[in-house]
Parts: sequence; structure tokens; C-alpha cells
Amino acid sequence: MPTILLVDDDALTAMGSADLIEDLGHTVLTAHSGKEALAIAAERPDLDLVVTDQSMPGMSGVELAKALRAERPALPVILATGYGAAPDGESLPTLPKPYDQAQLAEAIRSALAR
Repeated sequence: MPTILLVDDDALTAMGSADLIEDLGHTVLTAHSGKEALAIAAERPDLDLVVTDQSMPGMSGVELAKALRAERPALPVILATGYGAAPDGESLPTLPKPYDQAQLAEAIRSALAR
């Protein structure tokens, strides 16, 4: 069972998305900021995937992905964004917000298959 770190500064969005991930049979950990996500990632070598919101105060999803890749280059990161694609120059897989469980399941399956 994969362990997924979900990062979203909006508590209601995080709770709903965590429920969707758990319903798919995955273990989910939740962080509400990039800083909190980095602390969790440092303590959890068993993380298989990170799903992060792009637009967060203090640290964007892209900035979080760069920080995670500096420590764990093989850790897949999905960028959930309401803005369409990842910012120019970024090759992160994106998940358009709002998303449903089928879209989330496909994004997770694809990211874990890489």
C-alpha cells in the first residue's frame, strides 16, 4: 500500500482529498504547508508520492518539489493546480483543480508507474 503525502494549505480541501486517497486504498499523510511537508518527508523515508497544491503561502508547490528533489530525487511529485499547467520550465505532472476521484486515481497510478 503506497504512502502518499498530501499538501494543501486549505484544510477542507486537504480533508476531502485525503478521504479520496484513503478510499483508493493508499495511506495518506497530510501537511498544510511546504515547511510542514518537508519536516514530514525528512522523517518518513517510506513516502512513495507527494501530491501538492501549487498556490500556498510561504512556499509554492513547485518550490516544495524542488526542495524534495534536492533530498530525494526519485520521489514523484504531482502538482495540483487550478491554473492549468505547471509554471514554465517545470516538468511536474499536474492534476487540474478541482479534480474528482477518477482523475486523482489516474494521476497517482501514472506517477507511481514512473
